[in-house]
Amino acid sequence: MTAGLKTIVYPVKDLDRAKALFSALLGVEPYADEPYYVGFKDAGQDVGLDPNGHAQGMTGPVPYWHVDDIRARLAALLEAGAELLRDVRDVGAGRLITSVKDPDGNLVGLVQDA
Repeated sequence: MTAGLKTIVYPVKDLDRAKALFSALLGVEPYADEPYYVGFKDAGQDVGLDPNGHAQGMTGPVPYWHVDDIRARLAALLEAGAELLRDVRDVGAGRLITSVKDPDGNLVGLVQDA
């Protein structure tokens, strides 16, 4: 199984303000600009803004590791002591995500593309 850190998602309270800030920081316009998610690409890295993140338990940025088999990797993390925060769900076009909290309280996300 391989994993690569390619996406980080920030919970935001004011999507327009956050979009302006990250546009200024990255020097690019978003590739995805929806009321539920704004996404930027910069040097192969995806940076996402989630206006619902705080309501869903995000306490800060979540790094998302891209994996080949999300369910197997999730099971391994849970067996190693992680706590499930969000079960595997399809967020569109077959893209699956899940997130856990490690024993130190750090958030870890997983992504599997279709």
